[in-house]
Amino acid sequence: MPFAPGRSAQIALLLVVGLLAGCGGSEASQVDPSAPPSSAEASASTAATSTEAASTTAAPTSTAPLARSMRGDRYCEVLLVTPKDAGFTARVFNTYGLNDCPGDAWAALVPETIAQANDVPVALLNGPRFWLMDRVEKSDAGDLNKVDFGDIEMNELAIVTVEARLDAVRAYAPSSVERSAVFTYDAGNTVFELTDAAGSTFIMQSWSQQVDPSLAEADLAGIGPRLTLPEGWTYSTRVLTEELRLETVDEAAQVLQDDLRNSYSLIPGT
Repeated sequence: MPFAPGRSAQIALLLVVGLLAGCGGSEASQVDPSAPPSSAEASASTAATSTEAASTTAAPTSTAPLARSMRGDRYCEVLLVTPKDAGFTARVFNTYGLNDCPGDAWAALVPETIAQANDVPVALLNGPRFWLMDRVEKSDAGDLNKVDFGDIEMNELAIVTVEARLDAVRAYAPSSVERSAVFTYDAGNTVFELTDAAGSTFIMQSWSQQVDPSLAEADLAGIGPRLTLPEGWTYSTRVLTEELRLETVDEAAQVLQDDLRNSYSLIPGT
C-alpha cells in the first residue's frame, strides 16, 4: 500500500524525532563537540541524495576533537522518512559540528519541498534542539557525507528504523535506537530524569524549542508540572556527584520524549 501520510501522520511522526536526537555513534577514542555526534542516534549512513533541496555534491568531511563540553550547543536535523514493514526508516541529517542552525535559514526550509526533491513521502524538521550531555564517544566514526538543505550544511549521520505504526507513536513510549555510543555527563552538572512506574530511569539527552520556542536550560528544573506523565511516572532533577557514562555500544539504546519533545535515554541497569 502506498505511503502517503497527511498532516496528522506527519504530526505523529514528529513525536519520534526526539528519539533520533542524540543518536550519536561512538568511537573507541573520545569524540568532542567538533565532531558531530548525531541525534540521535546510530551509525553513519549512506550517501546523501542529490536534489534541489539538498546539494548535488556529497563531500566527505572529517573533524578534529576540541577539549570542551558540548552541553548547551544548538543543532537541528532533517529526517527523510520512508515506510518499512510495520514502521518506518529515517535518514538523519544533522547540523552539529558544521553550524548552529541559523534561525532564518532554518525557518526558510519547507518539509514538503525537501520530501519531493528527495523522493520520499515525508521530510521532517527536527529542531532547534540543544545537547545536555558533555561528550559523545563514537565507535563507528568515519568520514561523513556533507549535504546542503537550503542554506544550511548538514552531515548525514544515521539511518534509524522505528518499528511502530504511525498511530502508535506517542510521548513516553520508548523506541530502540542502534547508535553504538557512549554519552558522558560530567560530575557537578544538573541532570533531568524521568522514572517510569517500574523504576527505570531515563536521562534527558537534549531539550527542544519546537513546542516552547522560549524553553531554556534554566527552565528545565521546573517543567515537571507541565508534563502529562503516565500514571506512576515522575520527573526529577539531581546534581551528579560523579561522572555518568551512558553506554549503548553493544545494545540498542531505549529512547523516548516528553510532551515538550525533550529527548531522554534509558540509563542501563535502572
